[in-house]
Parts: sequence; structure tokens; C-alpha cells
Amino acid sequence: MRLKMRSKFLIFLLIFSVILVGCSKNAVNNQSPKATPTILGDGSSSTHNAHNAHNTSHNTSYPITVVDDFGFRVTIDRKPERIVSLSPSNTENLFALSLRDEIVGVTDYCNFPPEALNKTKIGGFTTINIEKILQLNPDLVVASYGNGQQNVETMKNLGLKVIAFNPKSIKDIERNILLLGKITGKEREAMEIVEFMEKKVNESRNDFKIKPRVMHILWHDPIWVSGSNTFIDEIIKIAGGENVFSDLDGWKIVSKEDIISRNPDVILISSGSGMGGKGENYIYEWVVRELDIDAVKKGHVYVIDADIISRPSYRIVFALDNVSTILRDVAASR
Repeated sequence: MRLKMRSKFLIFLLIFSVILVGCSKNAVNNQSPKATPTILGDGSSSTHNAHNAHNTSHNTSYPITVVDDFGFRVTIDRKPERIVSLSPSNTENLFALSLRDEIVGVTDYCNFPPEALNKTKIGGFTTINIEKILQLNPDLVVASYGNGQQNVETMKNLGLKVIAFNPKSIKDIERNILLLGKITGKEREAMEIVEFMEKKVNESRNDFKIKPRVMHILWHDPIWVSGSNTFIDEIIKIAGGENVFSDLDGWKIVSKEDIISRNPDVILISSGSGMGGKGENYIYEWVVRELDIDAVKKGHVYVIDADIISRPSYRIVFALDNVSTILRDVAASR
């Protein structure tokens, strides 16, 4: 029994890592359930430089004491000059805050912006190398829930300044960006990013008389979907849709029969091969092969760049924009 429970936990941990790390390469959308899918765009031509064209920082008074998403009180004594990021979303936000020169370490999965690929790697998302982090001598480590609370506490006990994030909504992401801006002396840049995000959110709002019924699937063996209290559920709602699995809390396993009985109008799929490494379109191919439902028959199955829909960074608004466009097209086709 203990072995079985441990196996289930490890599966959940791997799935959770896929959710927050992302695993895509490109982006566009597909119109036919029989066609090879393309994936919706990530806005990479405009996302990074849009927020840091001007260095508008002002002097910040230190020390600063903040409370992170783990409930830890963290005091920053001086402006951080050596920062290690322990998740792709944190890396994206730090670069957007014009902190590229201060970033000295990132995870193996940090691939955006391209400059992140040249930073020293400190291990995976759930398998960070604390010894290597210590060797980098950071004065700030920016962690995430997926790194594990034990790792966070271990780093704190070793004398590292660690701040940990666990955003569950777009507002939470914005709040984390503002907090990062505060402790790094980039408050003005953080405000500009949040204002940009709010503008994109308002532009992406839809209010349909009949809400398209939507589901988001990130893996199929077993089938994992996004329920309520996830930023993906929030994206669906802002874009004018109704999440058919909103009665489930968080990311949950469902059966093929559950999907068939709820018969969504639209299916969103995170790009990538998931944990199986069986090809970029593997999950999409399973959906159109195994699910004999209206969304598949009408070609309303869409692949979204996992790096933007799964990572709680400022780029989440581009995923929202993509989903909003999809639902407008679906609503117009009725």
C-alpha cells in the first residue's frame, strides 16, 4: 500500500512539474482534427523587450522585509546583485524586470528569453542542485512551489536568502512581479509589466450569450485536466468560456468516459510530448483518435504553447489572448 501511494505521489509530482515547467517548442493553431496540429503563438517577438526598453528604476530603501507565498518573512538587506532562479516562470519575470546581468543561475528548463540559455544551470525544476547554488554565491534565490518546501527550508538553513512563489491566478502572478520589483529595486519596471498585463486581460475578455464549454488537457495517460483554482481555469473564464471540469479542484485525473459525458465544445491541449517523449503532437493525436465527441468532429481541438499556458509568468496573458481568439472564432461559427 505504501509503495502504491508513493507511486501515485511521484506521478503527481511529475505531472505538476510538466504543468509549471512547460515542454513546448513552437506555436500555432489547428483547424482540422485530422491534420497535423500547429501550436498557438507565444508572442516571443514582443514579450521580452516590450517591458524593458527603458531602465526606469528609482532608488529603493533597504532593508526590505516581505512575506512570500510560503508564508516566510524574508528580509533583503541590500539590492540583490547575484540572483538564482529556480523555475522558468521566475526567470522570465526576472529578465522582463531588466535583471539579466544580475541572474547568475537558472534551471535546465529555463529557455526564455534566449539569453537564459547562456546562464549557469543549477539542475532541474524538482531536482535542483543546492551545492551548485551555493557555489554561485547568490544574494537572492527565487524559488517556486514545485521546488519543494524541504529544499526551500534547506537553502534557508544554509544561510541563503530565498523567496518562494506559488501563484494560482493572474492577480497572484502580478503580485509576485510587484514583489520582485520591490526587492530588486525595479518597482517602476514591475508596475509597467503589470499595467501591460492588465491591458491584455481587458482586451481578451469575452462575454458570449452562450458560453463555449471548454476543457484543458495536459496529459492523457492518465488523463489530467485543469479544474478550478488554477490559472488555466481563470483563462477560460476571462476568455468567455465555461470550464467543464470546474467542479474539480486543481489539476485532476479524469476518465475518457468523463470527457465524453461532458462533451465540451472546445478542447485545449498543452503542446509537447509530456513525460513520454513520444513526439510534439502525441497528446493531440490521442485526443482526435480516442475521443468521439463534438469538439473533435468540428475541428475545435487546439494545441497551445505549453511554455505560455503552463508557466505563471507575465507571458500568461499571451495564452489568454490565444484562448480568447479561439473562443471568438468558435462562437462566430455557431
